[in-house]
Amino acid sequence: MDWIILESWLEFAVRWLHLTTAMAWIGSSFYFIALDLGLRKAPDLPEGAHGEEWQVHGGGFYNIQKYLVAPARLPEHLIWFKWESYMTWISGFSMLILVYYLGGELYLVDPNVLDIPVWRAVLISLGSLSIGWILYDLICKSKFGDNNTRLMILLYLILVVMAWGYTQVFTGRAALLHLGAFTATIMTANVFVIIMPNQRIVVADLKAGRTPDPKYGKIAKQRSTHNNYLTLPVIFLMLSNHYPLAFASQYNWIIACVVFLMGVTMRHFFNSKHSGKGNLWWTWGATAVLFAIVVWLSAIPLPRAQEDAALSPAVQKFMAADGFEDAYDVVVGNCSMCHAAEPSFDGITAAPKNVHLETEEQVAFAAKRIYLHAGVTNAMPPPSMAFLDDEDRALLVAWYQAAIKG
Repeated sequence: MDWIILESWLEFAVRWLHLTTAMAWIGSSFYFIALDLGLRKAPDLPEGAHGEEWQVHGGGFYNIQKYLVAPARLPEHLIWFKWESYMTWISGFSMLILVYYLGGELYLVDPNVLDIPVWRAVLISLGSLSIGWILYDLICKSKFGDNNTRLMILLYLILVVMAWGYTQVFTGRAALLHLGAFTATIMTANVFVIIMPNQRIVVADLKAGRTPDPKYGKIAKQRSTHNNYLTLPVIFLMLSNHYPLAFASQYNWIIACVVFLMGVTMRHFFNSKHSGKGNLWWTWGATAVLFAIVVWLSAIPLPRAQEDAALSPAVQKFMAADGFEDAYDVVVGNCSMCHAAEPSFDGITAAPKNVHLETEEQVAFAAKRIYLHAGVTNAMPPPSMAFLDDEDRALLVAWYQAAIKG
């Protein structure tokens, strides 16, 4: 069997594993945050218990109690939640290797951004992920980290700097993906380096008959709270590579920074609700405003007439529009080596996303995709393989505009 086919299925398998483990991690994380915030005092709680909550699910009732430090003795059956986090990072890093490191010429390096060899870009990638965690951990352990609000603001500023920095080195697609990986590395390292070791110290104290120090639980709670607020932006960043209006916009790093604020407003609503502080509906209004800013940023390069354009008309309308012949020549000359029934580009055995751009009908049918991917943004062709200059892209935009106006 062709190695390219095996490689594609390997990517699919790792991506599937990544999605599965991420769902498990996010689900358990959100559940325990909601549980922790919803705990209530009760007169009959056991000694050392901080609070309890009653829940109903699957036809049964659950009575859950939390010990703020630890129970008097170690339970015989204790479930640890860690592998969801570890496997999410391991599978995600594997995807980073398969797609961006091994496919660096296509997806990682853009000579128009920074003309460097792939191996150097890979080293920058690895170094940034490592340094990010080290810097974050040192700040958390410093006096500055004693104030959680102040700490979160500084963390946000660091993410802003990293968002801008990544766009100065990598392709837009790789930049947003790396910002997600940067954040996810901090989250998983919180579990591996801080939360789990602190829990092991508490368990060891219980086994030895000592009273555990509450500081370990306090530190773990701080890191868990950070993870809680970072989760939603990471999901957006991991999905952004499917949406060129996000990653290929000239303001992609600002879009990413606004998305982090959206994550805060959305999580604040649910955290307030679960803690019994009411439904803060204004947070959804704030989220909608932030999302509108994201849409506006992605549309800034668009002429005003295009912002109000309707959906793509019928194929015949695009074929009859002014400039179609020139647009067709540009598309076939730059895209058909990959987007064909039998691709001629080395290493590609099937047209990406099954989009064929050989005949006039096929090009006209894909008018909107061409407009978004190669006209409005520079998502396609891949940056290191692109011979599409600004004049050609403007021609594609003019053709689409003519068809819409006609």
